[in-house]
Order: sequence, then C-alpha cells, then structure tokens
Amino acid sequence: MKKKIMVVDDEENVLKLIQIIFEKEGYDVIGASNGKECLEKLKTVKPDLIIMDLMMPELTGKETAEKIRRNPKTKNLKMIFLTVARLSDVGKKELRGLKVLDYITKPFDNSDLIKRVKNALE
Repeated sequence: MKKKIMVVDDEENVLKLIQIIFEKEGYDVIGASNGKECLEKLKTVKPDLIIMDLMMPELTGKETAEKIRRNPKTKNLKMIFLTVARLSDVGKKELRGLKVLDYITKPFDNSDLIKRVKNALE
C-alpha cells in the first residue's frame, strides 16, 4: 500500500516541486494551496504525513496544525513544517507543543527532505 503525503504550500512552484519529488519516490501525493484547502481535504483523505508551509495567507501553518490537533479524526496525523524563517527556541517549543515531528528550512536540499520524510514515516 502506497503511503500518502499531503503537501500544503501557498507557493505553487514549491508545491509542484515537492509533489514531483515524492511521486518519483513512489508516494501518493495530495496537494493543497492553503490551510483551508488542507482542512477541507482532510474530511475525505487521511494522509500518512502532512508537509506544511508555516507562513501562508488566511490560515498559517500553525493555525492549521492547531485545528488538525483539535479534531479527533485528525489529531494524530504526522506533520512536518517547511519554513523560510529560522525558528527561535520559543518557536521550536510551540511546534513541539503541536507534536510537529520536524521542521525543514527553505530552500531545502531534496535528498535531505526525502530522508527526513522517510524517517517520519517509519
């Protein structure tokens, strides 16, 4: 059974790039261009992992993650955040509070991204 990864990023080129990377690795990839679309898709799809941009318009990655954690059907989903920002210790602590497995800074190294996702899915 193929593992499913949902990629949530408001930058279409980043979204497409990550989709291509993980489809080549043999995963089913579902794309969402913002937090609202992610939450909507989670009503019908249960991914094994969500890779989500932290900074998005309307609903940030953090706000989306908070909603995911509050929903009994999605509260245990594995999540990795992508961000251009260097996170402070407080920011990292907040992510741990949301049970985020990892955060990866953009621009990312493709092989590093693949390795970290595979580790998260083990």
